[in-house]
Amino acid sequence: MSRQDSPLRTDQPELSSRVARPRTPAHEVLRLPVAVLLDNIRSMYNVGAFFRAADGVGLEKLCLCGITAHPPKKAISKTALGAEETVPWEHDWDAVAMAEDLRRHGFAIAAIETSEHAVDLFEWQPTFPVCVAFGHEVEGLRPELLAMADSHVRIPMRGHKNSLNVATAGGIVLYELLRKYRALSTSSVG
Repeated sequence: MSRQDSPLRTDQPELSSRVARPRTPAHEVLRLPVAVLLDNIRSMYNVGAFFRAADGVGLEKLCLCGITAHPPKKAISKTALGAEETVPWEHDWDAVAMAEDLRRHGFAIAAIETSEHAVDLFEWQPTFPVCVAFGHEVEGLRPELLAMADSHVRIPMRGHKNSLNVATAGGIVLYELLRKYRALSTSSVG
């Protein structure tokens, strides 16, 4: 049976016939009023995945703190696929100082962490601009960042495990923030 004869593919266009989305110059991109703070993320592949998701949602800024690697690094580029060239980012060894600076610039701080007083991601009503903070893959966010957060947010987990890969969690949170921001934008227009 050929691909064209496949009953599962009759309503889908051929890959070669899909229309590519025109590229928007980086200076013309409307930014989502969200920053991500990554504190002590060990894996450069996770950092690259954050760059990729950040580009996808039009993130305002990626804050790389502590031992979190920053471009140029091959392992970051391998996963980011060029997003490290389009997403605004900065590195600082002191995550608390960077979070305080974001707060001075009007950002609310949200710790993405599975703590007992964390609100469910889908019930959370963020105020924009917001900075979402993600911590070390095993140890999570350090106590100082947890203490200064305006809110703690958890991703609902229905299986046996109580955590996700940090980059996977980042993608989920960023796209939920994009959805919520778009809903706010459309409700304020109407």
